[in-house]
Amino acid sequence: MTVFLVIIVLALLAVTGWQISKIFQLSQSHDADTSQVANDKDNRLNGILMLAFVIFLYVITIYCFWEYGRFYLPPASAEHGAEYDNLMFISIALIMVVQVITQGLLHFFAYKYKGKKTQKALFYADNDKLEFIWTIIPVIVLAGLIIYGLFTWSDIMNVSDEEDPLVIELYAFQFDWRARYSGEDNTLGKANVRFIEGVNMLGVDESDPYAKDDVVVSELHLPVNRPVLFKFRSQDVLHSAYFPFFRAQMNVVPGMITQFGFTPTVTTAEIKESEYMRDKVRSVNEFRNEKNKELIAEGEPTLDAYEFDYFLLCNKICGQAHYNMQMKIIVETEEEFNAWMAEQPTFGSTMEDKSENVDRPEDTAGDAPADDSEENEETPNESDVVAVVNNEQN
Repeated sequence: MTVFLVIIVLALLAVTGWQISKIFQLSQSHDADTSQVANDKDNRLNGILMLAFVIFLYVITIYCFWEYGRFYLPPASAEHGAEYDNLMFISIALIMVVQVITQGLLHFFAYKYKGKKTQKALFYADNDKLEFIWTIIPVIVLAGLIIYGLFTWSDIMNVSDEEDPLVIELYAFQFDWRARYSGEDNTLGKANVRFIEGVNMLGVDESDPYAKDDVVVSELHLPVNRPVLFKFRSQDVLHSAYFPFFRAQMNVVPGMITQFGFTPTVTTAEIKESEYMRDKVRSVNEFRNEKNKELIAEGEPTLDAYEFDYFLLCNKICGQAHYNMQMKIIVETEEEFNAWMAEQPTFGSTMEDKSENVDRPEDTAGDAPADDSEENEETPNESDVVAVVNNEQN
């Protein structure tokens, strides 16, 4: 109903504006020019406005680069990041140069060659030389960018086995991530969504011997300066694994495995101590402190102090809680990573613990005496045992 009323109000405002314009036309003097054909005065005004617009456009562009350039990400925290950033900045530079020249000429010519009654425009149907120039130049530039981009993409994507990359599976589901490390054999066990049950959230095949030493975690740890090869799977819808500080992104597609690799070069501790990150943390916390004053006055819970961490994000709008689909990433030294890995339970041990916990009530029930004494009346019957087992599995 509210939307309907808003539409009616907007329609009435439009009718009112139209009627006011009619009244304005009737109030003009008899010698006023009411023709719909542009005259020299109209052409001169529009020429000036075109020139003023392009000047405004350039001023606001320069201001945005100057004022908001600080929101650029810092130098990449991955080995391939420099090549990635170079390709992006070369593309931006070419686009800006072309934009400045073409838009400047377009608006300047609109001003310089504005219509006059005494001036006749020169017209010709075609010009082979001009058409060749404005065709061949974009072809050469785009071909150079594409070839450069393909070589860059090939260098980034082709992770050699000779580098002994750490193999990690990233599993996406609404609305969270799980990471599965390949264990000591550096080979991931087979997995399928049909095997998902209970604690086996990733559907890892228990019968695959390569899966026994896999490690499933909810927080991603990476050793610095070691190549990492990520394998991506999705349980439900299309997701996108996005590592902004590592300049990496890959679609996570249901029913197939995609992959991406990079080598982290900056630890979490190092980037926290960088000038860029200290300024960012200070700026965010200043804003939160001001906001907390308002929240305290309103009796609302206050915001926690901001502390930077790397995060894996989902860059596809995958559902209602998409904004909250993230996983913390910790880049650390090889020694710290190995110590952390040693503390994590393997998939095989997790499944063994689950099996023991499920079997325990049945073993207890089987040891009970078989006579009809009063003590046996307290022994759970078969249906009770099944209920206990089912409850523990749930």
